[in-house]
Amino acid sequence: MINEAAAKRVHIIQGEYKVIADPNVVLSTILGSCVAACLRDPVTGVGGMNHFLLPGSATASSSGGDATRYGVHLMELLINGLLKQGARRDRLEAKVFGGAKTIATFSNVGEQNALFAMQFLRDEGIQVVGSSTGGDHGRKLEFWPVSGRARQYPLTGAETTSSPRSRYRLWSKSTAMSSPTRMGLNGPG
Repeated sequence: MINEAAAKRVHIIQGEYKVIADPNVVLSTILGSCVAACLRDPVTGVGGMNHFLLPGSATASSSGGDATRYGVHLMELLINGLLKQGARRDRLEAKVFGGAKTIATFSNVGEQNALFAMQFLRDEGIQVVGSSTGGDHGRKLEFWPVSGRARQYPLTGAETTSSPRSRYRLWSKSTAMSSPTRMGLNGPG
C-alpha cells in the first residue's frame, strides 16, 4: 500500500521530465492541451514522466525552436533516462494523459499531442497500458513511477467547491487504452 501522506511530491512543469526509482515519490503535473507520458519498468522499479507542449519533429527543434517544448525531444530524454537507470526497453510500459481542447476556437493541438505520443510509443514498441486523453478540460495528474499507479483530478473550474474524494479517478495498470475503466476510492464511479 502506498502511504500518500508520506509521499514526496515532485512537480513536473512544461518542458521537463523526471526519472525516479524511489517508491515514496509521486510525480505531479497540470495538463491542458499538453501531454504527459508516464513510463516505467516494473522489474527494476524505475519510472518517470515528461510534460510537452507540442508534438514536434526533429526538424522543428533543429530550426531554432526551444527543443524542450517538443514531444519528440522529451520522449527521447525520458526513455534514455530510464535506460540509464537500468530499465530495459522491452519491459517499459506507458500511460498517456492530457491533450484536452481547452479553447474551442483554436486548432486542436491537444489531440495532435495525444496522437503523437501514442504513435511514438507504438513506433518504439512500448506497450501503452492506460490512457486518458482529450476532452475539453484540463487535469491534474499524479503518477507513482515505481508502482505505476496514476490518478487524475479533472480541472473544470469547480475545484474549489467539490471535495477531493469526489474529483479524482484512479487509473490501474489494467486500464484499457480504448475504453478506460474509471475507479474512484469507493468503487466504480
